[in-house]
Amino acid sequence: MERRTIGAAALGVGAVGLGCMPMSWAYSSSEQHGVTSLRAVHTALDAGVSLLDTADMYGPFTNELLLGRVLKERRDEAFVSTKCGLLVGDQHIVANGRPGYVHRACDASLRRLQTDTIDLYQLHRADPEVPIEETWGAMAELVTAGKVRALGFCAVGARADRRAGTGIHDGTIRQLERIQQVFPVGAVQAELSVWSREALATLLPWCETRGIGFLAAMPLGNGYLTGALTTGGGFEPDDVRARHPRFTADMMAANQPIVAGLRRVARRHGSATPGQIALAWVLAQGRHVVPVPGTKKPHWVTENACASALELTEHDLSQIAALPAARGSWD
Repeated sequence: MERRTIGAAALGVGAVGLGCMPMSWAYSSSEQHGVTSLRAVHTALDAGVSLLDTADMYGPFTNELLLGRVLKERRDEAFVSTKCGLLVGDQHIVANGRPGYVHRACDASLRRLQTDTIDLYQLHRADPEVPIEETWGAMAELVTAGKVRALGFCAVGARADRRAGTGIHDGTIRQLERIQQVFPVGAVQAELSVWSREALATLLPWCETRGIGFLAAMPLGNGYLTGALTTGGGFEPDDVRARHPRFTADMMAANQPIVAGLRRVARRHGSATPGQIALAWVLAQGRHVVPVPGTKKPHWVTENACASALELTEHDLSQIAALPAARGSWD
């Protein structure tokens, strides 16, 4: 697989990553099977998919424990990315950016992951009650201590920015500029896909000009862009898509022209699938971009990994650019 680099430290990773969240969190629990998930992670490493993205809140904790079982055997083949900053309670999630908590959270993640070092430690949420410089400074201390190699920031404030009437990533960029003065940002993780392109306007260029890696979250549109979801098929109650405005039966039907357009491009690339074209589009947005599609099944891991070999033509890219904008609120 093609290799790409993250941040000024030029940390090498496979061009396509693996989002591990669906193995333990947010998607249909009836389809979450530990043995299958372990096979998916091994399949990823076998295919050169080295970036494994997790977080302490996924489960909570069980996702890191699952990865730890693989890392115990194959740590040298993996690039481990995990996150801190969110606490999961009964029916609620709260941010915690206190320095003492950051240190304790890192030590706990290291134990669960069965490793001495985290390659990329990301701040999942900024705590509104703690100056972000204090949180980031505590994370920087982890780098100095040798527990972490690089720091990342999850750009999750887009909805608040939209409601405030400002640019969708303006608040995120202001936060990034503040923490960049404390310690270099190695990577930013934010949503980027064919049907969610907002990062292209400001956030992606901001990262590129500063040599910061960009981890594209949800590059397959929560599975919609694969074309494998059945319109009106419904989701289990614990699946986040069951409450998502873009995944109502009406909106799934209304957005089918996007998938149809990806299928048309795929036909020009032999046996390529719509999902692979969607990932190839993300890869084409810059050498600093690494899509991180989430899955829990080995066959999807293999399909996603093969997308790194696709080279879209200018005609392909122009055809994708001409696809209709997604319908339905993303909030």
